[in-house]
Amino acid sequence: MFNTWKIYLLALVTFLVGTSEYVISGILDKISDSMGISVTSAGQLVTIFSFVYAIGTPILMALTAKVERHKLLVLALGIFVIGNVLSFVLPGYASFLAARVIMALGAGMVVVTALDIAAKIAAPGKQASAIATVVMGFTASLIIGVPLGRIVAAQLGWKAVFGILALAGLVAMFVLYAIIPRVQGDKPMPLSKQLAFLKNGNVALGLAITFFWLGGYSIAYTYISPYLLDIAGLKEGMLSGVLLAFGIASLLGSKFGGFSTDKWGVFPTLSGGMLLHVIALLLLSLAVTYTHSWLPIVILLILWSFAAWTSGPTQQVNLVRIEPNYSGIMLSLNQSMMQLSMAAGAAIGGVMVGRVSLSSITWVGMVGVAIAIVVVSFLKVRMVPADKVENALR
Repeated sequence: MFNTWKIYLLALVTFLVGTSEYVISGILDKISDSMGISVTSAGQLVTIFSFVYAIGTPILMALTAKVERHKLLVLALGIFVIGNVLSFVLPGYASFLAARVIMALGAGMVVVTALDIAAKIAAPGKQASAIATVVMGFTASLIIGVPLGRIVAAQLGWKAVFGILALAGLVAMFVLYAIIPRVQGDKPMPLSKQLAFLKNGNVALGLAITFFWLGGYSIAYTYISPYLLDIAGLKEGMLSGVLLAFGIASLLGSKFGGFSTDKWGVFPTLSGGMLLHVIALLLLSLAVTYTHSWLPIVILLILWSFAAWTSGPTQQVNLVRIEPNYSGIMLSLNQSMMQLSMAAGAAIGGVMVGRVSLSSITWVGMVGVAIAIVVVSFLKVRMVPADKVENALR
């Protein structure tokens, strides 16, 4: 009980980090307008953050494996703060892009280290719950951080968002240094050994599901603000509320995904959730084209968010099931793949916006999710015989 509030503090830190990543999608149009760049160029801010996060985090964590977790968390948060300060004070697209790189390096280390500390200071038997609490902080950034960022950007300018994040991160550094227990690092596992798991066909297919599912989602979500304003015709005053509803739907979807996985299993939940994901994007595309009312668009947007995030917890369970003796590595690889897929989705979405149209992003996103459904079917064929053997031995 004594450490419970410290775990919630770690969750608050991951909320700050998550907000720095996701908020770009909520203020993309404002960044584009103020910098005099295209929406496509602004969207690549998501690509660079996710790519650096995915590639840099496992490398930095391997290099700092022996460092005391308490010190590493404060150091990583300091790097994150520097990235936000630079985002706030430096002018121009190039400098903002460089600041995003610094921010991503710090952010990845903050999240992984916070998860590690939470598991180690949790009460016996409560490690999974502690990890879930810290992950919830990251998820809450999508629910609360993005709409709040939109409100701050509308009132004070979009740069103020990063100024506030820098200030909050600075305060968190001092608080964490004072109260988080000293926790030793782990015995390092070479990155090459972690990557060797990719030779396992089931692991490769499992990670491919993450790539196509979240990549398809990211193609559309990265450009959600200009899409709703310019294509769907929503008013500026409505956007923050719609983004909040979108975030709440993602939380509900995640909760339902966990319930469904426990009740009906991994593959029915993945297939059903992704099929609903595709249908929601299809109906949203048609509604934007053929209706002039905001209500059905918002309803379908909420359905899309709900359906998309039912796959989130299920995919984590799926990867752990494939290699149950190496759950930590599986979750780490999945985290990197999630960031790579978001980077790829933002890049592909940018190409479609630039060369086709802004309205095309939902159609292309559908294709990505449809491919993920096919990969789920392949993995199911490979895994079901093994599951039958395991059940027979029980």
